[in-house]
Amino acid sequence: MSARTAFLSKFIGVYCILVGLAMAMNKQATVVMVVTLVHDAPVLFVFGLLIVGAGLAIVLSHNIWSGGALPIIVTLIGWLTLLKGLLFLFLPPPAAVGIFLWGPLYENLFYLDVAIALILGIYLTYEGFAPATRS
Repeated sequence: MSARTAFLSKFIGVYCILVGLAMAMNKQATVVMVVTLVHDAPVLFVFGLLIVGAGLAIVLSHNIWSGGALPIIVTLIGWLTLLKGLLFLFLPPPAAVGIFLWGPLYENLFYLDVAIALILGIYLTYEGFAPATRS
């Protein structure tokens, strides 16, 4: 595993764990904030700019499609982040709501989002901090 893959795996993994835990501990506030965010076109545009920047940084520094599951997952996260940011930039807010919030079921499926973030975060963090000699 390359040093860049290990760094991005640790970075993204710890980020997902922290955000997932914060979301789980503040469900109502998180639901209100996310729904408000995607209905506010100027804020959504700025958020899209930030996400595009993060996605581009990962894609341009780590576009690796071989070498095992970890580098491929890190690369996929980069591409999906870039795509999500571009969609936030180009889609009107009602379309963003339907794509990114499970539509009207967001509050019901909230803990599925949290679980995905935590599972991904635990996997990436574990793999990123695992000894390099492990196969």
